[in-house]
Amino acid sequence: MKKNWLEDFRLYLITDRKLFSAVCSLYFALEDALSAGVKAIQLREKDLSTRELLDVALWMRELTNEYGAKLVINDRIDIALAAGADGVHLGQQSIPADAVRKIAGDKLVIGVSAHGVDEALAAEKSGADFITIGPVYKTPSKLNYGNPIGIETIKEVKSRISIPVLAIGGIKKERVHEVREAGADGVAMISALLTAEDIQKTTEEFLRLLQ
Repeated sequence: MKKNWLEDFRLYLITDRKLFSAVCSLYFALEDALSAGVKAIQLREKDLSTRELLDVALWMRELTNEYGAKLVINDRIDIALAAGADGVHLGQQSIPADAVRKIAGDKLVIGVSAHGVDEALAAEKSGADFITIGPVYKTPSKLNYGNPIGIETIKEVKSRISIPVLAIGGIKKERVHEVREAGADGVAMISALLTAEDIQKTTEEFLRLLQ
């Protein structure tokens, strides 16, 4: 990851439109988070068709541009390039980071989801610019990924790779200090922001804790 971008990813917001009754509600939620200072958003809506996903990516590109924020697309390199996004985020079953680099060159920042030390090492070796590691704590959105990895895994990963590490999974305000002390460069989150009663205020509080 380009060094001057790391600050933008200290609070990495991931979308989930199913938390809302309408897509327009997601739009307003993202605008609240952006207005409060979020600088990186990942579009992660796996069940949308290609056309639907591109439509959402295009309006999110307009919205993030308005606030000078980065837009990352989950998994879909074609959508990321078509929408003029800044990056792509890959899962363990996605095309490898080195293959993405062959396709996109330096046009896209590449993030990779990792759930342990081996996956983190493999992500760095393949050319990832940053990783998310988790789930650190128990959280409904990450139940499919097994038991929480805990703080010690963050410490070990940070001691063995040099690219930025973002903690994900069950991170609440009272846990930010703990994950930062373990070495995490930032945090990624979904519901902690998007389901907050006051998204703007909650975002501002997280950003203060992450400074």
